Amino acid sequence: MAIFRKVLTSTDVERRLSFPEQSLADLPPFEGSPAIDFPVMDDEDGSVWTFCCTFRAGVFPRPVIVKGWSQFVRSKELKSGDMVVLYKEEDSGARYKIKVKKSSN
Repeated sequence: MAIFRKVLTSTDVERRLSFPEQSLADLPPFEGSPAIDFPVMDDEDGSVWTFCCTFRAGVFPRPVIVKGWSQFVRSKELKSGDMVVLYKEEDSGARYKIKVKKSSN
């Protein structure tokens, strides 16, 4: 089940991945913590990344993935216009996976 799909912006590539707040329901619970770490498997090669989800500060707080994201972007050579799909599989417990779709530009 796809949690969200996002065409990456320059901010997503350079700093952090922001995503829709309604997608939080499919991530592990925060349980009073300001951030959560969770493992995400790369759909392409099976490597596991630890991402940290928190909230962007400011007038319009929004969930963002920060820790682990920059390394993932560099590893995949992601650019603005590429798409990522974060999804969850629930066969024997919840597992998170990420898929990259490069833009044709």
